[in-house]
Amino acid sequence: MRRVCLRGRMALSLIISLAAGAFTVAAAAPADAATPITVQVDRATLIQLPEQAVTVVIGNPLVADLTVEPHGLGVITGKGYGATNFIVLDKDGAVLAEHTVEVLGPGGPTVVVYRGVTRETYSCTPECERRFTLGDDKDYFAQTLDQITSRNNQAMGAGAAQSQQQGH
Repeated sequence: MRRVCLRGRMALSLIISLAAGAFTVAAAAPADAATPITVQVDRATLIQLPEQAVTVVIGNPLVADLTVEPHGLGVITGKGYGATNFIVLDKDGAVLAEHTVEVLGPGGPTVVVYRGVTRETYSCTPECERRFTLGDDKDYFAQTLDQITSRNNQAMGAGAAQSQQQGH
């Protein structure tokens, strides 16, 4: 009978050890790992990656992008509406972290104009100006994007010309 009691105590001790080990592993995991990281479309947010991070895999790069910067800094950029995940791996391929990323619509004051089935979005900060937003009317979206691209190209060209003049 004494052996049974010892075995019972040993089994109980083993169960307690396993439970304590499981609790320690759970406590070591990030408490906010289940909480999604939210970012707005066309915006970026910074996160701290584990020190041993070597590889980052993004589930759907059309929804979000993640770039790794020096010192374990990660930059998540919202590309499209929805949710995806990313997985952080070490040099041996072991999973260090996995998080969900939710990309939300634009923030700030916006006005959405519906004309039948077409939609146009305006950013009103402080005056209402065209804003290209996923889901806007195809022609409106293309015109707004063309204007923004043209303006940016002209600004870059003017900046390059000014740099050349100062360098001579």
